[in-house]
Amino acid sequence: MRSVWLCALVALASSLVLDPTVRAAAESPASEPATCTSFKEFTATDCSLTWHGITVYGTYDIGLGWVGHGLPENGYNYEGESLVNRNGNHSQFLIAQNNLSQTGLGIRAKEEILEDWYVVFNASTGINPQSGQLANMGATNTINAGLPRGSYSFVGDGARAGQPINDEFYGGVSSTQFGTLTFGRQRALGTDAMLAYDPASGAYSFSFIGYNGLMAGGGDTQDTRWDQSLKYRIAYGPAHLGVMYKFVDGQGGCFSAAGTWTAATCTPEAAHNSAYGFDLGAEYAGFSADIVYQRVYQAISVVNPLLGPQSPTQPYQSTTDSINTNPITGANLIGTTNTEYGIVTDNSAIMVAAKYTWNPFRFYVGYEHIRQTNPSNPLGVGASAAGGYLLSGVEDNNLDSPKVVQVFWTGVKYAYDSKTDITLSYYLELQNDFRIPSACSPSAGFRSSCSGNLNEVSLYVDHHFTKRFDAYAGIAYSEVSGGLGIAIPHGPGVPYYFDNNIAPTVGGRFAF
Repeated sequence: MRSVWLCALVALASSLVLDPTVRAAAESPASEPATCTSFKEFTATDCSLTWHGITVYGTYDIGLGWVGHGLPENGYNYEGESLVNRNGNHSQFLIAQNNLSQTGLGIRAKEEILEDWYVVFNASTGINPQSGQLANMGATNTINAGLPRGSYSFVGDGARAGQPINDEFYGGVSSTQFGTLTFGRQRALGTDAMLAYDPASGAYSFSFIGYNGLMAGGGDTQDTRWDQSLKYRIAYGPAHLGVMYKFVDGQGGCFSAAGTWTAATCTPEAAHNSAYGFDLGAEYAGFSADIVYQRVYQAISVVNPLLGPQSPTQPYQSTTDSINTNPITGANLIGTTNTEYGIVTDNSAIMVAAKYTWNPFRFYVGYEHIRQTNPSNPLGVGASAAGGYLLSGVEDNNLDSPKVVQVFWTGVKYAYDSKTDITLSYYLELQNDFRIPSACSPSAGFRSSCSGNLNEVSLYVDHHFTKRFDAYAGIAYSEVSGGLGIAIPHGPGVPYYFDNNIAPTVGGRFAF
């Protein structure tokens, strides 16, 4: 565990201090907290641990929770179990991790090289406080591969997939006049906007859009962070602009459109997983609004672990390599150990969000429209997903027609006093019927391609005892119906074990 924490020292809390939503003007030296000069000052103020322009920072967030329909926990899950889960099948108490913020460590630097020109750097990583493991949603799939569904521990998907630096890792230059340009692994513009306009600030235990990266990633949670990306932000008066581009990386695997294929007949594919985005916004007299557009190619969604000898026989998600549910003929192209099954789409998303402060209240509202299509360039077996995991099963034709997802959210934060906030939030996801021919009804049966919805409502109280330590208590309720209540994305539909979940949580957080 010590090695994990030491490895993590090159990382977290860009969520706390170097939030990408901060505009270029906020990177001026005056915005930095004063450097700590004593332990007493460290405990009583929000001073920074800075030495020669290098700052170390972090967060530890843990609590106790109960879920109405959950799963056995494992040491890789970093999001907890507050949201309704396709495989959740029993009530339980659990150690609730990362409820308001992701636990982890980080290091950042800012050094002036010319007048009003700075070199900037940030590296941040997430750690699971209950286990000491690096945040790793990929491993939640691989450790459950081949097991019967009823024997799963928690399974999820996400951009944090065991990388030593799994949040952000970038460097660049900054000027209050000309803006900030950075390159590396960075949060997507949609993630920036989610953190700024979510009433729960992306809290895993109380926010659907924080827990599920669908909205922030513009269609898939693995795209909440972009590797090999260039990002530029600038502010002019009350307005601000953001532009982002992701260069192609990884590998495309070996693809065949034939129903019967072998390792010798598939064609090697190049990765085409580029992405780009724009953000335009403004702030004025307590009001703030942003419009964000994101376009992502070859987005990957990992829905369930690979099936195997201990799990029911199915013509999909098999342990033999498969493309579009067609298993390989003969020997496997790649081994299936430590691999995933991915659904591939090209995504476009446009988001509009706003907030308004009317002391002691702050009101939030947002909407995103996501359109997904089968990829124009397919991926094959052996393609790489988040964290370097390889796909031993891949689907490039999962959608009968374009899939449209709409996400709405609203909420209010009430400052009861200078140390206590009360937050109420509501989230709604709607999915269209993209099945052809359409045959979706309770009598005909639902598939994942049928229309459906997900609702979540949450309420929590957060009290700051000091500037560094706060405690919280709250509850979230979520439910799904229709196509969104189908657990396995093939027909005939296999439904969630339970279509709802209730999750009360209490805990504490320490940040530095």
